Amino acid sequence: MEKKLFLLDAFALIYRAYFAFSNNHRINSKGINTSAMFGFTNTLLDVIKKEKPTHIAVVFDTAEPTERHQVFSDYKANRQEMPEDLAKSIPYITQIIEAFNIPIVKLGGYEADDIIGTLAIQAEKNGFTTFMMTPDKDYGQLVDKNTFIYKPGRAGAPPEILGEKEVCERWGISRVEQVKDILGLMGDAVDNIPGIPGVGEKTATQLVQHFDSVENLLDNTHLLKGKLKEKVENNKQAAIQSKMLASIITDVPINIKPEDLKINEWNIEALKSLFFELEFKRLAESFTSNNSNNVSPINTTKTNAIQVSLFEEDPAEVTNPVNYKNIDSTPHHYSILNNETLIQEVIYEINQKKRFCFDTETTSLDTLDAEVVGLSLAIKTGEAYYVPMPESKDDCIKLLSLFKNVFEDDTILKIGQNIKYDIAILKNYDINITGALFDTMIAHFLLQPEARHNMDYMAKTYLNYEPVSIESLIGKKGKTQGNMRDVPMEQIANYAAEDADVTLQLFELFAPKISTSNLERLLHEVELPLVNVLQEMEFEGINLDTKTLQDFSKLLAVDIVTVEKEIQQLAGSIFNVSSPKQVGEVLFEKLKIIDKPQKTKTGQYSTGEDVLSKLENKSPIVRKILDYRELVKLKNTYVDVLPQMVNKKTGRLHTSYNQVVAVTGRLSSDNPNLQNIPIRTARGREIRKAFVAKNESYQLLSADYSQIELRIMASLSKDENMIAAFNSGEDIHAATAAKVYGVQLNEVSSDQRRNAKMVNFGIIYGISAFGLADRLNISRTEAKEIIENYFKQYPGIKDYMDESIANARSKGFVETILGRRRFLRDINSANATVRGFAERNAINAPIQGSAADMIKVAMINIQKEIKKNKLVSKMLLQVHDELVFDCFLQEKDILLSIVSEKMKYAIPLNVPVEIGIGMGNNWLEAH
Repeated sequence: MEKKLFLLDAFALIYRAYFAFSNNHRINSKGINTSAMFGFTNTLLDVIKKEKPTHIAVVFDTAEPTERHQVFSDYKANRQEMPEDLAKSIPYITQIIEAFNIPIVKLGGYEADDIIGTLAIQAEKNGFTTFMMTPDKDYGQLVDKNTFIYKPGRAGAPPEILGEKEVCERWGISRVEQVKDILGLMGDAVDNIPGIPGVGEKTATQLVQHFDSVENLLDNTHLLKGKLKEKVENNKQAAIQSKMLASIITDVPINIKPEDLKINEWNIEALKSLFFELEFKRLAESFTSNNSNNVSPINTTKTNAIQVSLFEEDPAEVTNPVNYKNIDSTPHHYSILNNETLIQEVIYEINQKKRFCFDTETTSLDTLDAEVVGLSLAIKTGEAYYVPMPESKDDCIKLLSLFKNVFEDDTILKIGQNIKYDIAILKNYDINITGALFDTMIAHFLLQPEARHNMDYMAKTYLNYEPVSIESLIGKKGKTQGNMRDVPMEQIANYAAEDADVTLQLFELFAPKISTSNLERLLHEVELPLVNVLQEMEFEGINLDTKTLQDFSKLLAVDIVTVEKEIQQLAGSIFNVSSPKQVGEVLFEKLKIIDKPQKTKTGQYSTGEDVLSKLENKSPIVRKILDYRELVKLKNTYVDVLPQMVNKKTGRLHTSYNQVVAVTGRLSSDNPNLQNIPIRTARGREIRKAFVAKNESYQLLSADYSQIELRIMASLSKDENMIAAFNSGEDIHAATAAKVYGVQLNEVSSDQRRNAKMVNFGIIYGISAFGLADRLNISRTEAKEIIENYFKQYPGIKDYMDESIANARSKGFVETILGRRRFLRDINSANATVRGFAERNAINAPIQGSAADMIKVAMINIQKEIKKNKLVSKMLLQVHDELVFDCFLQEKDILLSIVSEKMKYAIPLNVPVEIGIGMGNNWLEAH
C-alpha cells in the first residue's frame, strides 16, 4: 500500500480560509466570526475524503524569533497584525484538529515551512510520497520526484499538484533549487526580504537562466551592463542574505516517527460538540457516533452530501439541540378550529386584544399559483390555533370570510414573519389586509442586518427553541418534495400553530428592541408601509412582448455565430470561445498579446471582463471576445429566459421584491432579477423594448433620480463648494473637473470630465489612488494628485469621511439620515486590510443607505396619492434609483406631478433633487 503523507501549512491555509469569506463573513448568533474555522474544517474534510492520506500532520509557526530574525532583524517586519477575529479562531481550529486526531507539529525558533521541509526529506527516506499542502510559492524549492506541492482549489476548482516539471515551468528554471536564487534576487515584500532593489520576477528569472545561481551571477557582474550592473554590484550582500532568508531549512532538530503521523479515528463526540458550539449544525449532524472508520467516519455517499451542504446559502444553523426546547418539551396549547363557533370565539378574543399573529399554509411559494391549505393564529404566547381550509376555492373564500373583518380592521395590529407573502395569498381569497403591520423578519433585519432572518434561526438564537422542520413534513427540496395537503391534520396543525406562536414570541422580543435602538420611525414609517406597496407591485406585474424577445433571440444567434468566426479567424485556429481556459491560452500563449499576463489563484490565465477591458488596444480579438460574451449572456440569461417566466394566469411578468437581503437597505428582486437588466450597452438596452405598456390607452412612465448619491453626499458633508455647484444647476462632473484641474468650466475637456466623474463616484466608495489609476488607466502619481486636488476643492467631503470613520470607531456602526444602521465590527481592527474595508463602508453606507431609504419613502407616498386620487395608473417596477409606471394616458399630467413631487421631497436635502422623467410605449423609450 502506498504511504501517502500530507503536511498542512497551518497558517497559510487558515488565512486562506478566513479571507475566502472576506466579503461575507460567517458570524454566528454569539457574534463569533466562524469563517476561518468553517473554511479550515472543510479543507481537512476535503483532503481526507479525496486524497485518502495514510499519514497527516498540521504544522504551525510559533511566535518565537527564528534564525532568520537573528541574521536580519527586519525579517517579516512588514507583516500586518493578524485580524482580531482570526486570532480568536486559532484556539477553536486547534481543538478541531485535535478532535480529528491529527498531530499538531511546531517547534520554537523554526517556521512551518522549515519543519515541513525537514519532515518531507525524512519521509522520502522512509518511502513516502509527500504532499505539502500550501498556497506558498516558496515551497517549490523542496519539490522532487516524491515530494509535491498541493495547492487547494478555490470556489470549487480542483487542487493544483505541482511536481518538479510544474515548478520549473512556473519559474522558467531548470532545477527547483533555483527558486531560492530567484527569490533572493527579486525579494519578497510579504516576508520583507529585500532582494536587489529594482529587480522583479522577470529580471530575476532571466538572470538565473543565464548565470544559474546568485553566487555565479555575483562572480560575473562584469558581463552585465548599465543600470542592472550597477544595481547588482551595489547589492551583493543583500542578494546573498536574501537567498539565505528565502532558503527553507531542512535539518530542523525534530524527532517525529512515521507512526506518529498515521491517520487515526476521529473523536466524533468532540467534533459534534465543537460544530454545534460553532453553529455548524448540518455538519455536526452528519457525524454519527456509531461510525468509526479510521480513515473517514463518513462514507463516500454521505461525504458528497456534506460537501454540497457546506456551500449552501444557509449551512450553519444554531446551537446544540441538546439544549433546545422544542414542541415536545415545551408546554403549549394548540387547537384545531373546525367549526364556526370556535372560530367566532377566537375572533372575539382578537377584537379584545387588538393584535394577533397569523400565518398561512399553502401549496406553493408562488403567490399567484398557491392555494391555501390552512390558517394559523396566535393571540398570546404558548397558545395558537389552526384552521384547516377546504380544497374548493369558493368554499375556502367562504370560510376565510369569517376573518375578513379582523384582517381589514385598521385598529388591529397584524403580526407575521415575511408578512408580504401572506398578504398576497389572502388577497387571492378576497381579503385585503389593512392597518398596522409588524413583520418579525424585517424588524430583525433592521436590528441585525448582516444576520440571517429566517424564523428557525431566530427561534434558536433568541428563544433557544427548535421549531418543527417543514422537511420533516413534506421532505427535502426537489422534485420529490411533497405537498402540504398530503400532511396528516395533527402534524400540520402543530407545525402551523407553532409558527404563529413562535412568531408572536419573537414580536414580543423585537418590538421593544426596535424602540431602544431608535429604529421605530424606519420600521413603522418606511419598511412596514412599503410591504403593501411592494405586494401590490408584485401582484400587478408588467407586460412583456415575447415576440420582440423571440425576434431579438434570432438576431443574437446569428451575431454569436458571426463574431465567433471572426474571433477564430483572428486567432488563426478553431477553439471554444466560451472556454476561459482556451481563451487565455490563445491570447497569452499563442498570440502573446502581453508579456506578463495575470493568472487566477487556480493557475489559469485571467480572462475576466475587468482584465480584457484593459487589453482592448493590444489586439482586435479582445474586443471581439468581449462582444461575444455579451451576446451569449444576453441571449442565455435574459432574452430566452424572460418569456418562460411570464405567468400563465395573468400573461404578465411578476418579480418578487426582498427587503432583507442588501445590508445597505436597497431592495433586491428575483424571479426575475430586474436589478440586473442591462443598461450600459446598446444591445443590453434592447431588452427593455420588450417591457411594454398595458395597452394602447397606456404608456410606461419612467422616473429616475439623477446623481442621488452625490447629492446625498453633498448634503451630509455640507461642503459649500459642492452644494453651490448643485444649487447653481451646473454639470457636477464638469464643475468638479474645473476645480480639480484649475480651469474654467467652459474649458473642461471630455477626458477631464470623465476623470472627475470617476472621482466623484469613487470617493463615495473610498477609492484609493491605486484604484483610481487602475480605472482611469493613468499613473498612480497622477491619480494621487487628482484626489489631493479634489479634497482641496471639497474640504467638507474629506471632513465628512474622517468624521464618519471616527463615529464608526466610537459607536461600532454608522447610520443613514433615517437611522438605518450598518454595523462595522472590524472598524478598530489592527489589521489594515480588514480595517480599510470597514472604513470604506463607514463612508459609503450612510450615503447608499439614505438613497435606498429615499426611494422607499417616495414609493410609499406616491402609492398613497395614486389611491387618494383613485387613479387607474399603477406603479410597476423599482430598479436601482428608477421607478416605472403603467400610466393611463388620461391621467398623465396628475401622475407626472405626483411622481415628480413625491420623489423630489421624499427626504429633505440641502441641495435640489432632480428627477429624469420619460414616457414611451416601452421601457427603453420611457427611460
